[in-house]
Amino acid sequence: MFSKSKINEPGPKADGSTPSTADAPASAAPAVPPRSSEFKASAPKAKPPASTLSADLHITGNLKTTGDIQVEGTVEGDIRAHLLTIGESATIKGEVIADDVVINGRIVGRVRGLKVRLTSTARVEGDIIHKTIAIESGAHFEGSVQRQDDPLNTKGAGKVPTGSTAPKTE
Repeated sequence: MFSKSKINEPGPKADGSTPSTADAPASAAPAVPPRSSEFKASAPKAKPPASTLSADLHITGNLKTTGDIQVEGTVEGDIRAHLLTIGESATIKGEVIADDVVINGRIVGRVRGLKVRLTSTARVEGDIIHKTIAIESGAHFEGSVQRQDDPLNTKGAGKVPTGSTAPKTE
């Protein structure tokens, strides 16, 4: 049998040091320079899961986040979020402002959202200001519905849109 000679292979020298590029054979590929530590590639950040307020939780006060919230309990106060899901057992007493609002439970107060969806179990007592809306058969709704291009803008709330005239009261 034949065995491979280890004379020309890089490895530790007899004195324990490693060979330099001058010791390497001329046919060896050039050494790759080490990468700079200035740039570190990272995977995109994963979206955190929605914060869930359990059914036995009762909150008095306002909630504000740029993330997602799923409410199963009771909130007495305003809620502002990116995606807000109101569970079937949930009750909200206050204003709701979110990019996406999915209502399965009860809201007493104004709802503002780019996309608002009332499922068949939804119960809403208050006005809905939206860009798009979907109301499933069986949903209960008492109030007014108003479409706006920017329903999240609360600065002009209550003002009459430009070009419109307010109704006259006598």
